[in-house]
Amino acid sequence: MENIVIIGNGIAGVTAARHIRKLSDKRIIIISAETDYFFSRTALMYVYMGHMRFEHTQPYENGFWKKNRIELVKGYVTQVIPEEKKLLLEGAESITYDKLIIATGSKPNKFGWPGQDLDGVQGLYSKQDLDLLEVNAPNKKICKRAVIVGGGLIGIELAEMLRSRDIPVTFLVREDSFWNGVLPQGDSQMINEHILEHHIDLRLGSSLKEIVPDENGKVKSIIVAETGEEIPCDLVGLTAGVTPNIDFLKDSGIVLGRGVKVNRFLETNIKDIYAIGDCAEQHEAIGNRRPIEAVWYTGRMMGETVAQTICGHKTAYNPGHWFNSAKFLDIEYQTYGWVFSERRKKEEEVHFHWRHPKEKLCMTIAFHKNSQQILGINTFGIRLRHDIFDRWLTEKRTIDHVLEHLADANFDPEFYRNYERDIVGKFNSDFGKSIKPKKKRLKHIFQTS
Repeated sequence: MENIVIIGNGIAGVTAARHIRKLSDKRIIIISAETDYFFSRTALMYVYMGHMRFEHTQPYENGFWKKNRIELVKGYVTQVIPEEKKLLLEGAESITYDKLIIATGSKPNKFGWPGQDLDGVQGLYSKQDLDLLEVNAPNKKICKRAVIVGGGLIGIELAEMLRSRDIPVTFLVREDSFWNGVLPQGDSQMINEHILEHHIDLRLGSSLKEIVPDENGKVKSIIVAETGEEIPCDLVGLTAGVTPNIDFLKDSGIVLGRGVKVNRFLETNIKDIYAIGDCAEQHEAIGNRRPIEAVWYTGRMMGETVAQTICGHKTAYNPGHWFNSAKFLDIEYQTYGWVFSERRKKEEEVHFHWRHPKEKLCMTIAFHKNSQQILGINTFGIRLRHDIFDRWLTEKRTIDHVLEHLADANFDPEFYRNYERDIVGKFNSDFGKSIKPKKKRLKHIFQTS
């Protein structure tokens, strides 16, 4: 019986295991040092905030794995020896494989800051990070102030978590506007305002110089690089992005870049070894996509794809149009296609931006200035239908068509206020058009089989 070994029990590795089982009777072993069972990483913040217990983040009952003949090994892989098709685990144990899937995810970035390994300094990625946060910041008596370094999605999640326990937060963001390497200026500016309204001390254009210890080797304060200001704190959250977790592969002969180099079939340079999820790096980027994508849904898609290949149906990874969703505190964010920030925007890309005059709602649509083809859309506080925007991007619809039929893409409940007329009215004013928005078609409200 062919022996499939998967290193990592995140969404990519577990999806691969599930689909291999659906397609075959192969022996499947999942190795992980993080937790006994798979859990939803995106739900960790809600455990800290008291919205759920950790066991509620586990999508499958504990008996699922035995029932589906998926063996779970709790351990840390220290070395891969491809010529022997063998893995070494911490403690001298070894496991052999016929095919190996590397799905080891990411780890928080560290940039050599003085004091970055002190007690009270941590990231927010793993279950161990969540446990450590309960030690470092259980309440505002123990943690009188936290400093978060890095202005991305993990940073805003950590800020929201700490504020849920009334812990004061200073947020150091190197850029001059929050996440403006990704978001256009109008979107970014609204999020700046929203962060400040939630009593978070947002410091734009500020970066970390060093972390200062007390006499016991614990965090005492941080120094801001630009001003030299010292900010007393009991916790430093390092959220300046993540890096593929691949250090154990350096002497394996597997070709590495920032991640594990793979082709479109998710194969490495060594036969029978594959890499998927956050740790996989495409040899050649797919369209505008980044070579490494630390996103939940792409990990799931890679798991499904590699399962097909391992079970004899060789399949290329095809993630389709880019999309993502997140929350900035209580504002829901969706993006479909590509809406680049000012620093990354191409010459032919035109942006239309609408913002509600009172509420924290906005929309930015990118389109080609000559063909008028829709390139992408960002929405904050307005939910849209994925299937419709995915189809419009595939059909290369124009901005006029999208705005005329924008109501069809609205996913908000029937009695929510709609903003299509306001949005189209501003577009007409900005670009000298006379588009008339159509009402939502009933077939998009009452779906039939």
